[in-house]
Amino acid sequence: MTDYYAENLSGERLRHCYDVAPPRVRQYLDAEIEHVLSKICLGDAVLELGCGYGRVLGRLVGKALLTVGIDVSVPSLTTAEEALRGYPHAFVAAMDAVALGLPDAAFDVVVCIQNGICAFGVNPLHLIREAVRVTRPGGSVLLSSYAESFWEERLEWFELQAAFGLIGEIDPVRTKNGVIVCQDGFRAGTFRREDFDELATSLDFLPIIQEVDESSLFCELRVGAPPFPREGD
Repeated sequence: MTDYYAENLSGERLRHCYDVAPPRVRQYLDAEIEHVLSKICLGDAVLELGCGYGRVLGRLVGKALLTVGIDVSVPSLTTAEEALRGYPHAFVAAMDAVALGLPDAAFDVVVCIQNGICAFGVNPLHLIREAVRVTRPGGSVLLSSYAESFWEERLEWFELQAAFGLIGEIDPVRTKNGVIVCQDGFRAGTFRREDFDELATSLDFLPIIQEVDESSLFCELRVGAPPFPREGD
């Protein structure tokens, strides 16, 4: 899926996907950002994985001391760079989320929202390990996916994107149970509460899982917090 976004859904095409979002989806998108902002303190260094054209970064720069966004799409990063011009503490770079060319413990908050954990098409375990690696002790990794109750609204949004030719025609047979599949190879799943819990447990994290706005499901991992007790401890 990383190649799909880089080759077919980047830059202005990606922006158009958000421009056609219906009101309830716009509320969901805004609620996600507001939740992230509530987790950022003044003076924090923040990294966004999969920053696209800078939609989220543009909101974070007003609170964080340092904001860095990474993405695999150069056209999207070019658009983001233009949007962030005038913010000397905001940077973007072409980088793979599972192989970050960044030092250990460099950020207070690492953000991967808007279902990036599924949309990136990478191994979620590798994604989280790398996010944790670049997070300082006491910092947080924030991940999100869609709430199960938001399925109809999400599907309506993707049908609009397909109608505008931004993604392929939706496959009505394979699109179900939280997974959207298009005829051109696009596929986006969903991470449920139990999925986040299982993944976090495998890394010895006690996740904080919270539904926001009845539209997104957030998983927060606090780096440096006491791990799960192991048998025999």
